[in-house]
Amino acid sequence: MRYKISHPTRELKGSINLTASKSESNRALIMHAICEEDFTISNLAEAEDTQTLQRILETDVVNPKDVYDVGPAGTTIRFLTAYFASIPGERILTGSDRMKKRPIKPLVDALRQLGARIEYTEKEGFPPVRIHGVSLKGNEATLDPSISSQFVTALLLIVPMLPHGLTIRFSGGRPVSHPYINMTLKMMEYFNVYGQYQEDCISVSSQQYSVKEAESNVYKIEGDWSAASYWYAAAALATHVDFTIMGLKEHSLQGDSVVTQLFEFFGVHTEFIEGGIRLTREKVNAENLAYNFSDCPDIAQTLSVVVAALGIPSLFNGLETLTIKETNRLIALKNELGKMKTEVKITDNGIIEILPEGAGVVPDSPIECYEDHRMAMSFAPLAILGKSVEIKDPAVVRKSYPNFWNDLRSAGFVIEELNS
Repeated sequence: MRYKISHPTRELKGSINLTASKSESNRALIMHAICEEDFTISNLAEAEDTQTLQRILETDVVNPKDVYDVGPAGTTIRFLTAYFASIPGERILTGSDRMKKRPIKPLVDALRQLGARIEYTEKEGFPPVRIHGVSLKGNEATLDPSISSQFVTALLLIVPMLPHGLTIRFSGGRPVSHPYINMTLKMMEYFNVYGQYQEDCISVSSQQYSVKEAESNVYKIEGDWSAASYWYAAAALATHVDFTIMGLKEHSLQGDSVVTQLFEFFGVHTEFIEGGIRLTREKVNAENLAYNFSDCPDIAQTLSVVVAALGIPSLFNGLETLTIKETNRLIALKNELGKMKTEVKITDNGIIEILPEGAGVVPDSPIECYEDHRMAMSFAPLAILGKSVEIKDPAVVRKSYPNFWNDLRSAGFVIEELNS
């Protein structure tokens, strides 16, 4: 199946209630599982990854299983590996074919330093993993943080399970996506666990999650700034913009909130209003963009499509981690932007050069998604240029933004279902 997407006016107007943050939701679920005091998670993400994590955690309490299949959910398998390593029981975590090609060795090695008993059941260094849960007595681990910040977060989340606290020492360079590590630490602080984030390590003493007396027992999840990036893309491509996105806040824990600054380059302005934001746009003459996405790799695809559509030559770096995501996103971008007469040059060190032929070019054939939700959502806004865009396998958006297509319809996009 594929969708044919169009827009009759090239104007972005109206309002949506944005889907909740998958990143915050998944962290909150692990904290809830560990915390001895009960609290409610409000506005939990409907993302498939989050629903998978919630289902496994709830099942394990009532009726533990030998094997849990997380599908394509990378965050889920990483967080659960650390969590299951620290509680009694034997479990196997597995996933989709692509998941079995995504490395988990840095996390497993770090957990083993803490006393964890984990084995690979197929290929060394990759899922599936068999986990024999034990009481972890270690308090120090060395980890290469340049592959995924989720390895660091997985360790931090289980600190209350470690009787002697935890020090994570970094090897291999600066942590990638470090705002996500900051998000983890800030959420831990909300539940009274405090750590110190230094240049080469993070230290957290032995502490327990608890609900602050001054706060209610409800933790509310913010809207997803990664998801908001697709609306910023539509705004950058539209002729007129007056669009409201509810569920976002000015002082966000999410690193992808940098879109408020990034899209000023394209004339998109953000006004914070009660309960959300209002987007407007003015025409600008933007030429040549360079940006380092080390702190926000999830929005690199969005920006790549926008600069290609606007005919802006660009140089993007900090994209090393995109090769081990749901697909090799650098190759996927090269292939699909080629359908827009845009050349993409890729180097071995996470740098891409985007060289569009001109502005206003849309794909000349259907967009392949490579089982990657962000490919579908990055290319869909192109329809606001006034020409239809076809997206194959549109259901992939359920991974992070299940209501994406309905939200597009509410904003005036026309979506036709085609059989293929």
